[in-house]
Amino acid sequence: MSDCIFCRIRDGEIPSDKVYEDDLVLAFRDINPQAPVHILVIPKKHVARLADLKECDQEVAGRIQLVIGEIARQEGIAEDGFRVVVNNGVRANQTVFHLHYHVLGGRDFSWPPG
Repeated sequence: MSDCIFCRIRDGEIPSDKVYEDDLVLAFRDINPQAPVHILVIPKKHVARLADLKECDQEVAGRIQLVIGEIARQEGIAEDGFRVVVNNGVRANQTVFHLHYHVLGGRDFSWPPG
C-alpha cells in the first residue's frame, strides 16, 4: 500500500533505525519513544489491524511473538520486564493502520494503562 507509512519503511522509502528483520517481520525504533526502549514490530505483509489477521497469517503472527522475545533479550529488558501493546482500531487509538506491536521497556509501568 503506497500510502501506508509502515509499508514505505518496509520498502526502504523512509529510513528507520532497524533492530530486526527477517522474511516475515521487521522491527525498528519508534521515532516518538514512550519509554527508554520503544520498538515497533510489524509483519512485512500489510495487515491493517490485529482483528484482520486470517488463518493464513498464523505463521507471521507466531513469528512476531518469538521476535518480540528475541528483541527484549537483545535490548536488555527481558529480565526486568517489558510491555507489549497492540492498539486495534480507532477507539483503541490506532493511528497507523498497519498492524504493529509496541515493545516498551526500561522503566516502570503502571496498571491499568491509559
